[in-house]
Amino acid sequence: MIKQETVGKILDAARIEEVVGDFVDLKKRGTSMIGLCPFHNEKTPSFHVSVSKGIYKCFGCGAGGDAVRFVMDLEKYSYPEALRYLAQKYNIEVEEEEQSPEQVAASDHRESLLIVTNWAAKFFRDHLWNTEDGKAIGLSYFRERGYRDDILRKFELGYSPEAWEALYGAAVKEGFSEAFLEETGLIVSREDGKRYDRFRGRVLFPIHNLTGRVLGFGGRTLKTDKKVPKYVNSPESLIYHKSDVLYGLFFAKKAITEQDNCFLVEGYADVLSMHQVGVENVVASSGTSLTSGQIRLISRYTKNVTILYDGDAAGIKASLRGMDMLLEEGLNVKVLLFPDGDDPDSFAMKHGASYFKQYIAENSKDFIFYKTDILLSDAGQDPVKRAAVIHDVVESISLIPDDIKASVFIRECSRLLDIEERLLLAELNKLKMRAARKQQKSTEQSSSAFDGNEPPADLFRDPTEDPASTEAATEDSSAIPSAAILQEREIIRLLLNYGEVPAKWEQDYPIAFVLLAGLQDISFTDPVSQKIVEAYLEFMANDELPDVRYFIAHPDRAVADLAISLLASPYHLSPNWNDEKRKIYVPLETEKLKNAVLGALYRIKRRKVEEHMQQVREELKVETDSGNIEILMNKYQKLKVMERELTGYLGTVIVK
Repeated sequence: MIKQETVGKILDAARIEEVVGDFVDLKKRGTSMIGLCPFHNEKTPSFHVSVSKGIYKCFGCGAGGDAVRFVMDLEKYSYPEALRYLAQKYNIEVEEEEQSPEQVAASDHRESLLIVTNWAAKFFRDHLWNTEDGKAIGLSYFRERGYRDDILRKFELGYSPEAWEALYGAAVKEGFSEAFLEETGLIVSREDGKRYDRFRGRVLFPIHNLTGRVLGFGGRTLKTDKKVPKYVNSPESLIYHKSDVLYGLFFAKKAITEQDNCFLVEGYADVLSMHQVGVENVVASSGTSLTSGQIRLISRYTKNVTILYDGDAAGIKASLRGMDMLLEEGLNVKVLLFPDGDDPDSFAMKHGASYFKQYIAENSKDFIFYKTDILLSDAGQDPVKRAAVIHDVVESISLIPDDIKASVFIRECSRLLDIEERLLLAELNKLKMRAARKQQKSTEQSSSAFDGNEPPADLFRDPTEDPASTEAATEDSSAIPSAAILQEREIIRLLLNYGEVPAKWEQDYPIAFVLLAGLQDISFTDPVSQKIVEAYLEFMANDELPDVRYFIAHPDRAVADLAISLLASPYHLSPNWNDEKRKIYVPLETEKLKNAVLGALYRIKRRKVEEHMQQVREELKVETDSGNIEILMNKYQKLKVMERELTGYLGTVIVK
């Protein structure tokens, strides 16, 4: 349990733009910062960060929160885990009681798996640096390959002893669950029930997530026996999904953002060698075909990708589909081919830092032109093959979402392919129309699947979500709010944004006091808004006002979501809008708070009066006693007077 005092220090230190900026490339826009949302796939930024309010909000998918919530949602951390991550980022010492191995094993399932893999990473590191076998075998191998010690330590490389149960025995002794060891792939069970270490006798490359925690491992054998697999990797698990991970991204993300380019290589060794020569904006797909999940990871940080290949022509052709996927996601793709017999690892080691960087700068070629060259060289003068090349190249261009960029490629490829530009454009338009028809047909099929039938309530629900919270979210955010709820939320918006601001027209009382005093005879129909009002009343009973952060980090997710939605805005007034030359002036809301506050109060009061009037009308329809009818009529007349007065106020509320 983290002490509350420490929690306060963490929350005070965590700056939303720095925390989010570690994962999202943010650009300044007005009073906010914007970027591509990391919680859903988008090509136009709808993700806003408010530095002054300490919150983020995506106006595309609705995600929002503070720095802690961002880390929790992105990394699927628990609240304490997110606090520890932020504490580590800001060098804040976390005071909490030591957990025993039994407590560790009994904690959250996912966290337990992470604890196991991170313990294993330390186990492998210790054996590399502090045991005779580790130094003689593992460390010698790395040094023979030319890797410096600082690179080995940076990437936390390790060595697993040759013994069958070295890690297994140590882990059980430490109190770790055998089930977790097996689930993370650190140990393997045989048919006879005996267990052994998966990575025995191998050097280990830990695979980190975006916050630096170890998810899994790649283990390379040091044996020359061809029957022994060269690499053994961690299996898929709750914490490790190979298709959503890029090796080295944790160490590369800052450099990728700064240089606005990502180098994509194939293996672990390529990443290490490039870091050693000073090129840090590099990640590896770890020998797998590029996936959409990996592409989305890259697009968080840059729109520019340079793929580095060795001279293997067969491998290059096999990877062309992956490059098409990059184009489809709107990324700018370049390709660099190393001389025959070299890969990024060997080339970097041979030629050193300066020549390596120079070679990349001078030899990178745009993917479309590269693909055109390589396919043309294979086709030779065969007209049928050349026609197929033309179709293949135009098909790649058709995937580019930017029409201007696509037209530039068409023009250049017309020259390279020696074919009229209009023919290429005709082929491009044909492919785009075909894709549009396919998309339309797919949409129509999806729609017709529910014709005449109500889709199941949980059809679009994330299976990992808690059903109760999903139900509440559907109730509060999916349904279109009524006019009554919108009026109530306007009161809440004013409370959250201006609650502490003095009301100049009411002897400088805080606006929160003015609003809540005016609501004494009003009850809210929106339960979430009512909770916020009640929280304000509780604080005010002690002559205090709640800090807005209290609601942003509220344990009730519905309260937190509503607060963030009402505090965030996708719009801002441009500083160039108020034009003295043209005598145009747009007042800010802070300059007309009296109008906003009284207007909100009078509107909600008028609605309540109208509801009472409707109730009286319904009673009059069924009432037969003349005395009661007279009482109801008098009541109705008084309500009518109140309605006219409120309508008059609403028509004449002017800030003087």
